Amino acid sequence: MMDLNSSIASYPLLSLSFCFFIIIFSFLSKSQSSPSKTPCPQSYPIIGNLVGFLRNRHRFHDWVADMLSQTPSSTLQVRTFLDLSHGVCTANPTNVDHFLHSNFQNYIKGSRFHDVLSELLGDGIFNVDAPLWTLQRKIASHEFKTKSLKHFISDTVASEISTRLIPFLSAASDCENRVVDLQDVLQRFAFDNICHVAFGVNPACLVSDNMCQNTPTSNFAKAFDDVVEISSSRFLSPLPLLWKLKRFLNVGSEKRYKEAIEVISRYAMDIIRSKEQDQEGDQDLLSRFMFSSLNTEFQDEEHKRKFLRDIVISFILAGRDTTSTALTWFFWLISGHPRCARLIHAELSAVALAPAKEPRIFSYDELKKLHYLHAALSESMRLFPPVPINSRLTVDDDVLPDGTRVGKGWFADYSAYAMGRMERVWGEDCREFRPERWLDDDGAFQPSDQNRFPVFHCGPRICLGKEMAYLQMKSVAAAVMNEFDVVAVDGGATEEKMVNPPYTLALLLKMRGGLPVKLVRRRQVHTW
Repeated sequence: MMDLNSSIASYPLLSLSFCFFIIIFSFLSKSQSSPSKTPCPQSYPIIGNLVGFLRNRHRFHDWVADMLSQTPSSTLQVRTFLDLSHGVCTANPTNVDHFLHSNFQNYIKGSRFHDVLSELLGDGIFNVDAPLWTLQRKIASHEFKTKSLKHFISDTVASEISTRLIPFLSAASDCENRVVDLQDVLQRFAFDNICHVAFGVNPACLVSDNMCQNTPTSNFAKAFDDVVEISSSRFLSPLPLLWKLKRFLNVGSEKRYKEAIEVISRYAMDIIRSKEQDQEGDQDLLSRFMFSSLNTEFQDEEHKRKFLRDIVISFILAGRDTTSTALTWFFWLISGHPRCARLIHAELSAVALAPAKEPRIFSYDELKKLHYLHAALSESMRLFPPVPINSRLTVDDDVLPDGTRVGKGWFADYSAYAMGRMERVWGEDCREFRPERWLDDDGAFQPSDQNRFPVFHCGPRICLGKEMAYLQMKSVAAAVMNEFDVVAVDGGATEEKMVNPPYTLALLLKMRGGLPVKLVRRRQVHTW
C-alpha cells in the first residue's frame, strides 16, 4: 500500500494522464463518422488525414475517389495536420453548382490560392476575387468574344501545327524504331502556341530536342517550368509552414523559385515596353489588353504594366499545359482502344473528301463536323481532367445542398477526377472509355451538364477559353491522327492500366514518365 507522499506525488501524473485521455477521446469522437454527419474517413487525432495522404500519395486522386464513392452524399470532411485547417471535398454535382454558381459570393479563391501563386500571378484574373477579378473578367470576356481574336487563335494554331508539330513528328517517324515522348512534344507545342497568342512571341521550344539553349525565350520557358513545378509542391505540401520558412530564408527550391520569377517578370516587362514603343495594334492578347478602353483608369504606367504582366502571365499559365495534358491522355486512351481510333479515322476521311498532297490542317468548318472526335476528347477529359481537383475558401458559415456544414474559413474542394468515376453521376460504366455517351441517336455531340463535367468550371468563373481549347485540341488530334498511327509503347489504356493510371501528383494531371510512342505514317512521305 502507497504511503501518503507517494500518493500525493502521483496526483499530477494522474491528472496529466486524465487530461491526455480527454483530449484523445475528443479527437476520436470528432474523427468517427455518424450516419447523420459528413464522414471524415482515415482521420486520426492530431495528425488528421496525414497518414492516409502519405500512404496514397502515388494514387492520391483514386484514393479520394474511392473514399467519396463510399460516402452517403459523395462528400467528406478533411482534417489537416494539427487541425491547422478544416475543409470538405465533394464529387456531388449539386454541391459544385452551389460552390460555383448559386452561392458564388461565399466561395472565393482567397488566401489559399493567393499565398501560393502571388509571386507568379500577382493580382491576375485566376488569383484574385472581386473587384479586381470583376475588372479583368470584363476586359477578357470582351476580347474573347471578338471574331478577330478567334480567327487569330485559329490561324496561330494552324500555323504551329503545319510548320512545327507535324514536321517534328514526321522527322521522328522517319527514324526507324525511334521512340518520342509525346507528352513532352505536346507541352512544347502548347507553350509555343500560348506564348504566340498571349505575347505575339514564339519561344520556339519545338524546333529541336534541346529547348534550353541560352536565349531569352528558352530561359523564359525553363523558368516557367521551374515555377510551375515548385508551385505544385507548395500546394500539395502537408506542412505549408515548411515552404514558407524556406521562402523567408531564401534557400533551396524557394531560392530557385525567386530567381525564376525574376526571369519571367523581366521577359514579360521587356515585351510590354517594346509594344508600347511600336503600338502597331497586333492581335495577341497583350496588345488587346494594352489598348482596351476598359483599362483607362490606370494613370500610373508602372501599375498598368504590372496589371498587364499579371493578366497575361495568368493566361499563359492557364493555357500552357492544360490542352497538352488533355491531349496526352487522349492519345494514350485511343492507342488502347483501336475501335475508337478506327471511328475517328473514318470521320476524318468523310470530312476530308479531297486528297491532300501536304499534311491536312482541318478548317474551322471541317472541325465542327467532327462529332465523334469531339466526344472522344470530352470523354478523355471526363476520365482524366487536366485540373483534377479545385478549391475554394468559404467566406461565412454555410450548409451545402446535401446537408454538409462548412465553417467560415474552411476550404471547399471539388474533385472533377472523382466525379468522372462516380456511378451516381455517370452510371455503372463510369470507369470505361466510351465516347458514345456524348452522342445522340443521330451521332451529333451533346454537351453534358456543367456541374457533372466541371472540367472548364461553371458559373461566373467558367473558362473563357473553352471554345478555343476545343478548337486547338481538335485541330491537333485531327492533324496528327490523319497523318500517323500513334502507338503507345506501353500498349495504351488497357483495362488493367485504367485501374491505377500512371499520373503524377501535381497541379495538373500529367502522365508519370511521359508518353513514349512510335509514329507510323498513314499517308505518303512529304518533302519539307
